[in-house]
Amino acid sequence: MVCLFCLLPLFLVPIVNVLPILFYYVMGKIYGLFGWEYRKPVMTPPACPYKPAAKSDSKVEAEAAPAPVEHHVKAGGVDVKQD
Repeated sequence: MVCLFCLLPLFLVPIVNVLPILFYYVMGKIYGLFGWEYRKPVMTPPACPYKPAAKSDSKVEAEAAPAPVEHHVKAGGVDVKQD
């Protein structure tokens, strides 16, 4: 025999998964009574906990710092006075 408490998750998980769908259905019916249109809110995808979000601070600092200007002078290219 299996205890009933051990079987509870088998029945609880599908019920919990149906709750948002049931909520949106009921809200749609309530809004319909008032003549309004109920639109589900847009869900953003969850962020991965293992991959940190890109930090924009490092990019901003890199762009804000001016690039060093290098002047290359050739040895033979120096201006020499000629008489």
